[in-house]
Amino acid sequence: MPSKAKTGKKLVIVESPAKSKTIAKYLGEGFIVEASIGHIRDLPQPSELPADLKKTSLGKFAVDVENDFKPYYVVSPDKKKKVAELKAQLKDADALYLATDGDREGEAIAWHLLEVLKPKVPVYRMTFGEITKEAIHRAMDNLRDVDAALVDAQETRRILDRLYGYEISPVLWRKVARGLSAGRVQSVVTRMVVDRERERMAFRSASYWDLTGQFGADAGSFKAKLAAVDGAKVATGRDFNDDGVLTSRNVAHLNEELATSLAAALQDADFRVRSVDTKPYTRRPAAPFTTSTLQQEAGRKLRFSSKSTMQIAQRLYENGYITYMRTDSSALSDEAVTAARRQAAELYGPEYVPQSPRVYTSKAANAQEAHEAIRPAGDSFRTPAQVAKQLSGDEFRLYELIWKRTVASQMGDAKGSTATIRLGAVAADGRDAEFSASGTVITFPGFLAAYEEGKDESRGDDDSDEARRLPNVAKGDGLTASEIVAVGHETSPPPRYTEASLTAELEKKGIGRPSTYASTISTIQDRGYVRKQGSALVPSWIAFSVVRLLEQHFTDYVDYEFTADMEGDLDKIANGQAAGAAWLKHFYYGEDADPGLLSIVNNLGEIDAREINSVPIAEGITLRVGKFGPYLESSLPTVDPKTGEVVESARANVPEDLAPDELTAQKAVELMETAAPEERVLGADPHTGHTVVAKNGRYGAYVTEIIPEMTEEQLANQPVEYYKNGKPKPPKKPVKAKPRTGSLFKSMTVDAVTLDEALQLMSLPRVLGQDAEGNPITVQNGRFGPYLKKGTDSRSIGSEEEIFTITLEQALEIYSQPKQRGARAAVPPLAEFGPDPVSEKNIVVKEGRFGPYITDGITNITVPRDTSLEELTRERAVELLAEKRAKGPVKRTTTRKAPAKKAAAKK
Repeated sequence: MPSKAKTGKKLVIVESPAKSKTIAKYLGEGFIVEASIGHIRDLPQPSELPADLKKTSLGKFAVDVENDFKPYYVVSPDKKKKVAELKAQLKDADALYLATDGDREGEAIAWHLLEVLKPKVPVYRMTFGEITKEAIHRAMDNLRDVDAALVDAQETRRILDRLYGYEISPVLWRKVARGLSAGRVQSVVTRMVVDRERERMAFRSASYWDLTGQFGADAGSFKAKLAAVDGAKVATGRDFNDDGVLTSRNVAHLNEELATSLAAALQDADFRVRSVDTKPYTRRPAAPFTTSTLQQEAGRKLRFSSKSTMQIAQRLYENGYITYMRTDSSALSDEAVTAARRQAAELYGPEYVPQSPRVYTSKAANAQEAHEAIRPAGDSFRTPAQVAKQLSGDEFRLYELIWKRTVASQMGDAKGSTATIRLGAVAADGRDAEFSASGTVITFPGFLAAYEEGKDESRGDDDSDEARRLPNVAKGDGLTASEIVAVGHETSPPPRYTEASLTAELEKKGIGRPSTYASTISTIQDRGYVRKQGSALVPSWIAFSVVRLLEQHFTDYVDYEFTADMEGDLDKIANGQAAGAAWLKHFYYGEDADPGLLSIVNNLGEIDAREINSVPIAEGITLRVGKFGPYLESSLPTVDPKTGEVVESARANVPEDLAPDELTAQKAVELMETAAPEERVLGADPHTGHTVVAKNGRYGAYVTEIIPEMTEEQLANQPVEYYKNGKPKPPKKPVKAKPRTGSLFKSMTVDAVTLDEALQLMSLPRVLGQDAEGNPITVQNGRFGPYLKKGTDSRSIGSEEEIFTITLEQALEIYSQPKQRGARAAVPPLAEFGPDPVSEKNIVVKEGRFGPYITDGITNITVPRDTSLEELTRERAVELLAEKRAKGPVKRTTTRKAPAKKAAAKK
């Protein structure tokens, strides 16, 4: 069989279309650059396995746990067309270049392409840290094979996550709530946020006082703070533990009385300088960005979420503006060092550049030094001004941040001096008071001329030296004192994590990979374990339940050191020092005294779901995590002050925006005391005989009727249906009748609404009559108050009480006027419904291209045409979003025209 004719074409495959366009510009003719658009295959859901495999050792995970944990991969349905296109391109190529990213995931994508495409031409692995002409040409000179060890590490990680999630998540479904998930890293990160909230809940504040004063000398005035009384250091926040107990010895703990009396006694005291201490000040620049430090700094300075930072960085990389954004290394290439030093000298002067280049190495646990730091792309850097017109606002801000940090990293130290003045006097009551003031003066800004690193919130007093110049004084100089005042302080609890500080802590502990931090933090928010309050991460009560169950029954799997050690093991696999299959076998089946995951799951014993979902808050008051959210339950019998009835187990809803550490014993008692009755029987409907009750629901107070279950006699008397052969069909389960309901007016309460009012509310909407064309007009209550409805035309009316008094004539008069849209239509969003119970994101209604739609920022659903904004309720919005989620993404189909038939050749 003759060999395939040479075409001269070379096929290059990358992950993304943006990356392919940029690379194509530098490779020139003869190269065809295509994008796989991410992974082309993955592990299927076990339910999607072929029928003959479901009952095999592959059936549980789509991983063969009995044969070296061999995965069963399938090409994703949405990638079959792409795979066919790549195979067609490969048929005409003389060589295949796999140019996916150079990390583990990129290596795995390259391997999957190799496995699926089965090329019969030479294959080369091509990697580069930046997309510039120079970098692409260097990569062509340094081709290699696919790294089997890196692939093994990524495969092991993927299979490990499948085993972990599929074994542990079902336990959460049974004991906490359906739809929850456990993850090797996400569960540990959730625990970190919960642990911090536990610290805040256990924290007890302590109060302490000190003095401040304004002091003047011939050379100027300055502010100083009380440092010692009678030789003993004045207590500050750092001298107390989290129980509010003073732990430091030989300190003066001032209370309000002591501090105010001392301030009064110092009003006419003779203050003198006791010492002046001056020390040189030197500060080094921060290292160039790694993935972790970029996310932290973008969070602090630009207020970007970790997810947004990585998305923007991805675009900058793919379009050739920065180097690869997933890296643990803070090192710079020789070309980058030269470019940074040259640019610093050009922009700030040669004196701002040190004689020798600065060299940086990573300090993080489990750091991988395979890539270069994140920096501007190219052997010479483009300034922010040079790229401003080519980038969007957020892209420019992130590029500028990266550029500043990179250039500053090769600049000189900031230099100056720090002066500390100690001054004092003897008070009128005999106490010796010593004050202190510090100030730092920068004499050479060095790298600070380009960039200064941000800081996260920290505990304790802010004793950092202020950038201020103190007056030139000498020991023994007299000072005038004014504004000596006593100042009270409270110790502060540990600050909640922000995305930036959580990322820093994860890197410090060696948990997970920096490249996955953004997706992990996003996942725990999407799962409802954590929400944002400002920039702070606040855990939900359901997160407490999940973490508690995992701590008690899967201890190692949420242990910080165990998880970090796991990362170390995966690094050994990546380095070729261990085999993935053997490691997975030990993890899943265990060895000797070390139990594996399977053994732990099979020997869980009895788990008390009620105990897992309960948190004691105060004596006799427990928080329960229920199906519809958290609530308080009192175990002590209480007397209803209005009815005099003894309530054995009173309950109260917990506000959704109340953070766990804010639910103190005092707050719990307040919520219990102010809680309206959950249900109050109003009487029986005289027409139906059904009991009517008033309730406090999750979305507000309402009235409803209780429809009794069918009796056995009624069930037996239901008509019988028969099959065609004459045999009776099994009796159908009767369809439950939907009870009538009605939301209470704002002026009504559960404990005051009457039966007559309830019956009126349940009768809504009220039919007023018809217009001249026969269109019915109704009046009802809605999210934005009472309104009229005629077909799709809705009109607001004055007050809720008018619902039962407005006449048809009045309604027709309103409809005769032009519809007023004005202010409401001009104010986005059109409506707000608070947090969604699933995503915990705010539900809003926005005006879209095809009309108003409901969204929680994740899921969108068009407002049905038969539903006006006025009648759209929170319950309906939640229901519509839930239905859309259940359906999943819309599968788009493409219709191809049949190819035109070729005319028959003439003979």
